[in-house]
Amino acid sequence: MNKFFTLFASRTASFAGSSTAFVVAFGTVIAWGISGPFFGFSEVWQLVINTGTTIVTFLMIFLVQNSQNRDSAAMEAKLDELLRAVEQARADFIGIEHLTAQEIEDIRARLEKENGHGGEKPSPHHAMARLLSRR
Repeated sequence: MNKFFTLFASRTASFAGSSTAFVVAFGTVIAWGISGPFFGFSEVWQLVINTGTTIVTFLMIFLVQNSQNRDSAAMEAKLDELLRAVEQARADFIGIEHLTAQEIEDIRARLEKENGHGGEKPSPHHAMARLLSRR
């Protein structure tokens, strides 16, 4: 069941982000709008689109969140492996995603201070120059 949901969530989230899904959704809204005069712009006519969009939105939240959780977990595992494999990397960074937001912010501030930024954010130009100088 878990594999089925993972596959279903992944494919649905992928489709939901496609241009085809946008065209289908846009076409549905256009068809609904065009049908308004035939239904006298009744409350039932309005209820159809309101109910449909509410249900789709509610279900998509869970599917997209599932895909995002898996993507984040995979990225964290890959980064942990890089931290483990690179000799100069600090192994104590492995697993920091389990810390609180404040603890992570404190670590980030200490790293910036160690690198001479004193807590100030470097300009994009300065950061890019430092990155290129590492080559």
